[in-house]
Amino acid sequence: MSRSHAPVDTYLLRVLVALVAERSVSRVAVRMNQTQPAISTALRRLREVFADPILVRERSGMVPTERALQLRDRARGALLEIDRMLSGPEQFEPASSAMTFHLALPDYLAMSFLADVTTRFRAEAPHARLVVHPLSVTYDYERALAQGELDIVIGNWPQPPDRLHLSLLLEDDLMCLMGKNNPLAAKGAMTMERYIAARHVVPTPYAASQRGVVETHLATLRQTREACIAVPYFTVAPHLLVGTDLVFTTARHFAMQFVHTLPLVAVPAPQGFPRMRFYQLWHDRSQHEPAHRWLRGILAAVASGLARPDAAEAAAPASA
Repeated sequence: MSRSHAPVDTYLLRVLVALVAERSVSRVAVRMNQTQPAISTALRRLREVFADPILVRERSGMVPTERALQLRDRARGALLEIDRMLSGPEQFEPASSAMTFHLALPDYLAMSFLADVTTRFRAEAPHARLVVHPLSVTYDYERALAQGELDIVIGNWPQPPDRLHLSLLLEDDLMCLMGKNNPLAAKGAMTMERYIAARHVVPTPYAASQRGVVETHLATLRQTREACIAVPYFTVAPHLLVGTDLVFTTARHFAMQFVHTLPLVAVPAPQGFPRMRFYQLWHDRSQHEPAHRWLRGILAAVASGLARPDAAEAAAPASA
């Protein structure tokens, strides 16, 4: 093996740093609790590896060579990095961090969710960056998580991938959003039979391998709904309901933001529909990283305030 590629372990690097500092084999032996022959052997090995005397004798005693001083600085840096690797996860300080985080977020959460996440993110980590990526049926988010292109994906699929870590963000009731003049907006009008017979706006799927909550439930009943309009964005759907007979089924917290801004009504989905579950997914590579645990905590805290108990009363139609 050539000298330039000879192996150097951490012990030799520590001996090198100590020799430059102490300039004495005997003092290094005491400092490192080693025998003098052991340190002499290490010095001989260092000289062979680096093709340099490391220490030379002068009138005032042993002094390091110029090459040894350069190696000492590099060895210190290498040992510091190794010590950091072996000391476990580093502490994360949001206030001083300049990290960039990547979040894949479909638009089936209320706009206030990302707004509140942004507020907390900026308040706690003013120097960090948050990049939000869209989800689509062609986007392989599992690969992106595994390769570090994404840190977290938010989803609501009935069967999330078991290869990823998962944390529940919130559970919310399913509501049927529709124009105020839609006959199904009347109290008690939305039965399962009328729901199946209605014309629906449906979202295009965000994942090729996942069926939506509504379709999954209807499949268990051996039923299907008539999807008249399919849209790639949840935020577009409510605007298509005004003045039409169309129905859009979505989570209560999402529906209510449009009830307050458009001439729409939200009524509970027919009895038997499951609640919609939202969760965050991440890869094992970031499971114990303090920075990513901090971000997951922010998402969980913001999501916990989305579905409020008093929303059900507000969701009921004004007319009896």
